[in-house]
Amino acid sequence: MAFESLSEKLNAAFKRLRGKGRLTAADVKEAMREVRMALLEADVSYKVVKDFTKSVTERASGAEVLEALSPAQMVIKIVNQELRALMGGENQKLNISSKSPSVVMLVGLQGAGKTTNGAKLAAYMRKQGKRPLLAACDIYRPAAIKQLETVGAQLNLPVFQMGQTNPVEIAKAAVEHARKHGNDLVFLDTAGRLHIDEALMEELKNIRDAVEPAEILLVVDAMTGQDAVNAATAFDEALGVTGVMLSKLDGDARGGAALSIRASTGKPIKFIGVGEKLDMIEPFHPDRMASRILGMGDVLTLIEKAEQNFDEKKALEAAERLRANRFTLSDYLDQMGQIKSMGDLGDIAGMLPGMDAKALQGAKLDEKAMARQEAIILSMTQAERDNPSLLNSSRKKRVAAGSGTSVVDVNRVLKQFEAMQQMVKQMSGKNARKMQKKMGRLGGMGGFPGMPGGFGF
Repeated sequence: MAFESLSEKLNAAFKRLRGKGRLTAADVKEAMREVRMALLEADVSYKVVKDFTKSVTERASGAEVLEALSPAQMVIKIVNQELRALMGGENQKLNISSKSPSVVMLVGLQGAGKTTNGAKLAAYMRKQGKRPLLAACDIYRPAAIKQLETVGAQLNLPVFQMGQTNPVEIAKAAVEHARKHGNDLVFLDTAGRLHIDEALMEELKNIRDAVEPAEILLVVDAMTGQDAVNAATAFDEALGVTGVMLSKLDGDARGGAALSIRASTGKPIKFIGVGEKLDMIEPFHPDRMASRILGMGDVLTLIEKAEQNFDEKKALEAAERLRANRFTLSDYLDQMGQIKSMGDLGDIAGMLPGMDAKALQGAKLDEKAMARQEAIILSMTQAERDNPSLLNSSRKKRVAAGSGTSVVDVNRVLKQFEAMQQMVKQMSGKNARKMQKKMGRLGGMGGFPGMPGGFGF
């Protein structure tokens, strides 16, 4: 995950500061030297690092910090504030024109992820009440149009295309099509190149001038480090970019692009791609990212992620059944389906204050184990799911045969389910109400079936 190494190094530097009752100017200088090295190793540009550490040092060397009761915490607070400022301060929303349809022009180098991430963004905006249309304006890359149609179909989004014709005419026709068919947001998937050239920029300028986009969103690959900043600078000088989307921030990117782009170009990062799945896109919040980098967690994003992935009505119903001891295997099956959508445990751990994401590195949901459990429960009759005590030896053999598993596997699922029920029985009414409330907010994650150390293993 991006920022992992940077987060480790920064926390190591601050750990040494926390061990001191009082700080001296020399202590701050040494800590800032380590911060500087950590940022440079994260591929943050030298000028950005120099300005950042200078600002932090000046603020952290003041008497109000060195003489504070918890000077180390004051220094960390300052670093947090400066990181937030470095990345833009606050979330910048997508520019939406008052004139419908509003056009978002997606630009970037080939391979940055424009097509997939543009579709992800369109799906995200649909959840915000918009009616997006995807337009295929890349007529050069083989199968580019087909790729857009494929992801559009997967996300149930309409796609406009005119084949291998003039991209400017395609863009104009797409906007007209949107106007006639009630689409209030048009995403133009434009062509990219392996490197920036005059022909590409000229075409993009012509599209921009023809449709007057409200947003020119540059998609850059976070794993390219400083090259992402160079690309952002070049595209901005030629087109007047209004915002940036960072893709592949879930990979082994060192994070330098996210920390450098705003300071180097003045353009805000508006969205980040955090995984390959088509729902893995998030608005970029500099304050939350700064907290995650410093190991302070990101509970707000975690709650938003839970709210997006969990059915609130089902969660409340499941919580009520838990409280009344009426939780069935069908409910357990629903839990597994919703838990799977949460994804990588390391990412979730990174959002929790004080949690060590590295400790859970590689700890993913065992989808094969969960698939076996799902198959076992789905092979039961409704009566058996509602009342597992009906499952005698012959019924268990039938369920095992129907799910392609063994009777041992069936017994394991039943024991795990019984363990959850037993846990609920031991709770007092007061605690049960707390659990109900918690499950209602976070989608009923109480059992964590399929997670390491939880039910499902």
